[in-house]
Amino acid sequence: MMTRLALTTVALAVSTHALKPLSRREIAKTLGGAALAAPFAAGAAPITACPSGANNCWSTASSDKTAIKAWKFPAGTKKADAVAQLKEALDSYPQAGQEKVDLGGWSYAVDELAGGGYARLEYKSGLGNFAKFFNGGKPFVDDLEVLVGADSVAVRSSSRVGDSDFGVNAKRLSFLAAKLRAKGWDASAPAS
Repeated sequence: MMTRLALTTVALAVSTHALKPLSRREIAKTLGGAALAAPFAAGAAPITACPSGANNCWSTASSDKTAIKAWKFPAGTKKADAVAQLKEALDSYPQAGQEKVDLGGWSYAVDELAGGGYARLEYKSGLGNFAKFFNGGKPFVDDLEVLVGADSVAVRSSSRVGDSDFGVNAKRLSFLAAKLRAKGWDASAPAS
């Protein structure tokens, strides 16, 4: 299987050699069609680890203090059913936020759960004086990524700016994990 990183690396190598950008057709021809068979959704990317020692990020790909376990759906659950349950949990998150978190609402930036099992959501928080002072009056934006696998969901929730999030990402993950546990999932949340 050709990963996005491998495809990009090959494309850059071939492009650099030719000193001109390559079209998708040229890349596919160079790779013998393997690029077209790559099994990823258009916006999907592997869930990445948090920066080492981060205080504003949690990820199933991390191995330090920012690590959380993947959310496992119940044995025997079809992937399509797990995707539907995950989407229901994500959609249940209040637009008005919860526990003084995400008061600016949220939206799907990428929603390919049904096709590729991937979604990236953007949550807005910090709408008061704190945002005015530290972020030019704009709300802070956090990203939540989920990627559904064969029996579990890889997760990453992180702030885009700063070093601390005052527990915002942990609270968000706790809310979602509780919704999934109510459906029989093994979904732990980070300590907030």
